[in-house]
Amino acid sequence: MGPSVFVLENPIQDYAWGSHTAIAELLGRPACGPEAELWIGAHPKAPSRIVSPPDLGTLDSAIQADPIGLLGHDVCDRFGNELPFLLKVLAAAEPLSIQAHPNHDQARRGWDRENAEGIPIDAPRRNYRDPNHKPELVCAISPFVALEGFRPADEIARNLEPLARPEIAAELARFARERTPLGLRALFARLMTLDAEEKASVLKRTAAEAERRRADPAWDWVGRLLTRYPADVSALSPLYLNLLTLAPGEALFLPAGELHAYLGGTALEVMANSDNVLRGGLTAKHVDVPELLSMLVFEGRSPEVLRPHQARPGERVYRSPAREFELALLDVAAGRPFVPGPGRGVEILLGLSGGAALRAGDAVTPLGRGGAVFVPASVPSYTIEGEGRVCRASVP
Repeated sequence: MGPSVFVLENPIQDYAWGSHTAIAELLGRPACGPEAELWIGAHPKAPSRIVSPPDLGTLDSAIQADPIGLLGHDVCDRFGNELPFLLKVLAAAEPLSIQAHPNHDQARRGWDRENAEGIPIDAPRRNYRDPNHKPELVCAISPFVALEGFRPADEIARNLEPLARPEIAAELARFARERTPLGLRALFARLMTLDAEEKASVLKRTAAEAERRRADPAWDWVGRLLTRYPADVSALSPLYLNLLTLAPGEALFLPAGELHAYLGGTALEVMANSDNVLRGGLTAKHVDVPELLSMLVFEGRSPEVLRPHQARPGERVYRSPAREFELALLDVAAGRPFVPGPGRGVEILLGLSGGAALRAGDAVTPLGRGGAVFVPASVPSYTIEGEGRVCRASVP
């Protein structure tokens, strides 16, 4: 009997901002409160459980027991016997925090520092929960609203001008004149460190302007965020971050240091296997502004929306600079199965629609909507048959 495909049962994070319907509908069961993220992978915080074959436990423990057989020599050599990516389904009924993720060096230094300070891994004030960076790619399943990266300089200056005087007037004038990363950092830092009296004054003017400018999508979102977070200056973020709505199938790549927030919708998210998040606001969780300022990239630009590249018939791949992951959509139909190309490695497959099935040797595994499987590197090949769409996360 050859190596087996693993059928997975996957943990759900029930954060308050989660949808009451999206993940439940994907899994074909009734909703049971807010469900924010479906995690599919081997992150130690919430690893997937192997349902079949039986008695193998969680995916991370199975990988520890046989890293070469499950991950392959190449992945083990490159990433130290660990699955380097985590696949999620993210379902946001309400906005997430404004946040960014560290690069490799920042994550390692922060991890070592907080360990030396004796901060428990699960402490609310902990910033670094592992020593890894966290580039990520988000791909819309439904229309998906996001804030991503600083806007071009002229847009930031124009949007913030009605709010400038007197609290941020000097920093905004300098940034509008010089348009440098240093000037953008100074402006953002000033906004994020206003004292209570200054913040109240800025937010009062912001609320009035948002009411007056509702026809502008950015200002409309400012008003909506202020309704939920009336004392949080990060409600201004749609004025200085790019606001966009991804259509289903469109994607964004978020490198380290990119300030962003997800405002609503359902999406696939694949990332390096990390849970490191530096938050700046729009949350009741821990916010560390000095640490956030130390790791952000202060460059204004228009966002790059990714669309998949047709690699082969039925296979569309999202290209990104990430070493740890690649995302693809696989479409199969009657008489048009999918067979991976030569040299495939470890993969996770998630059924998105239809009633596909995976055939590996003599074994057939259903891969319909919500079904998830782990395909070890040692499985020589497989075929996806039937009709449907499947998401594939792999290592490029």
